[in-house]
Amino acid sequence: MRQGAGPGAAIFVLALAYGAAASVAGWGLAVPLVFSALGFSGSAQFTLLTTLSSGTAVAAVTAAVLINARYVVMSVALNDSLQGGRVHRAVQAQALADASFVVAHRGDGRFDIPRLIGASVPQWLCWVTGTAVGLLAAPSAHLLNAVGADVTFPAFFLMLALDEVRKSRRAIVAALLGAAIAAALLFVTTPGNALLGATAGALIGAIHGNPERNRRGEQS
Repeated sequence: MRQGAGPGAAIFVLALAYGAAASVAGWGLAVPLVFSALGFSGSAQFTLLTTLSSGTAVAAVTAAVLINARYVVMSVALNDSLQGGRVHRAVQAQALADASFVVAHRGDGRFDIPRLIGASVPQWLCWVTGTAVGLLAAPSAHLLNAVGADVTFPAFFLMLALDEVRKSRRAIVAALLGAAIAAALLFVTTPGNALLGATAGALIGAIHGNPERNRRGEQS
């Protein structure tokens, strides 16, 4: 839980911005608050909020689902570390969040589930509380920019990336490759498409498996 407190502080600021934006968009109090409590996904919630204001509900939902598709890959990686029956495993998997995924990673393809859950608790509390404060206080966009809320989201993911690259040389290669791809694509496409293309750097992880795990699999 202590390791989840730092990301939770950043998440609180993001939640303030989300609550304020939802208030301006006329979502009321109950809908965004329940959405934060049950959805607990800043990227999807911001995507849905912004897309609904300029597009159809189908486009908004599709965009939110696509941006959360990363959790499919993350859940596959997490699967072998879950324990118990299907219901118990499903309940444990509800704690999956970006920062918690990094905190729980042991570095050998295994994950510490109690750490995953513990790190998610303060983040969830900060997200829901921040949403409520943002809805009630409705801080202006100028104020949010003044306190640096506009850079909190990228800084949050940069912090996760730095924590991961300290554990793995392959993560360093993936990060550098992703940065190079994004830089090259910026000359020919939009920043959004460049960011999407940069994720191809993560495919470095599919080139070779973990030798130690392969040996254990052969022995078994």
